[in-house]
Amino acid sequence: MAINKAMRIALKALSYPDIDIKKNYKLHRQIKTAVNPYLKPRYSMWDHKIAGLDYDIPVRIFFPPDTSDDVEHRVLIFFHGGGWVIGNIDSYSNVCTNMARQTGALVVSVDYRLAPEHRFPCALEDCYTVTREIFLDSTLFDVETDNITIIGDSAGGNLAAAVSILARDRGEFSISKQILIYPSTNNDHSDETGFLSISEYGQDYLLTSKRIRDYMDLYISSEEDLNNPYLAPLIAEDLSNQPKTLIITAEYDPLRDEGEAYGMKLAQHGNTADVYRMKDALHGFFALPKHFVHVKRSYELINRFLRND
Repeated sequence: MAINKAMRIALKALSYPDIDIKKNYKLHRQIKTAVNPYLKPRYSMWDHKIAGLDYDIPVRIFFPPDTSDDVEHRVLIFFHGGGWVIGNIDSYSNVCTNMARQTGALVVSVDYRLAPEHRFPCALEDCYTVTREIFLDSTLFDVETDNITIIGDSAGGNLAAAVSILARDRGEFSISKQILIYPSTNNDHSDETGFLSISEYGQDYLLTSKRIRDYMDLYISSEEDLNNPYLAPLIAEDLSNQPKTLIITAEYDPLRDEGEAYGMKLAQHGNTADVYRMKDALHGFFALPKHFVHVKRSYELINRFLRND
């Protein structure tokens, strides 16, 4: 459904242009990650921890409804969004439950450390560590590595793209597929960046360009990080040997153009990259309930991609 005048007014009111994320990120985090303790989970899951260098990384594993032997086993390693500052495995449990049900895959949700308490590259190293553990130990889930896909939305899409580049550079394992949902890929979100989606949809469409800049300021350890391709994959000089990629963007999203530009650059470097723009969609639509048309369409695309159709 297209955005009409009344909806635009509502979106402008909900975009909170004056909120200072850098001063109020803890309150914002509490609101976004609040979970009702009296709601019992309606899914089969298992909480686990994977040992990092100096931190045990929590993961939550969501089991698909059908785990019979005649179903092709797949694993999706999921990195949640939230600007590297908010969100956790609790706030994304409904998303991951739906993901397991819609794809028939086992979903591993990674509770990486958040900024600004843990700045770049802490979140990336956490995501990389979990991914490496799953790829290098085939006995964990009894699945072929070609059937392991990394997936993330927004900041999680950024982390997925960075994990793929890091895996290539370190040479410890090879990722065959990645799914990036409206990912952050660039290091500049000012009106001068050259991407029309920043200037056209950087205000009044829920996610603002100012909020993106605030999140990135909380995430980086220093200004030098902005020139690091592990933080901004779009600026990488070499994007060869990257996984087969599906990128889904949202029409009314300031991050739209940089996500699509990343797909184009992947293709220019010899990779297979499919890019789909979700018409009439806003940033964050992937977390909506499963009956929403954009969510349904996303899983049609994801399942086709997973099946190599």
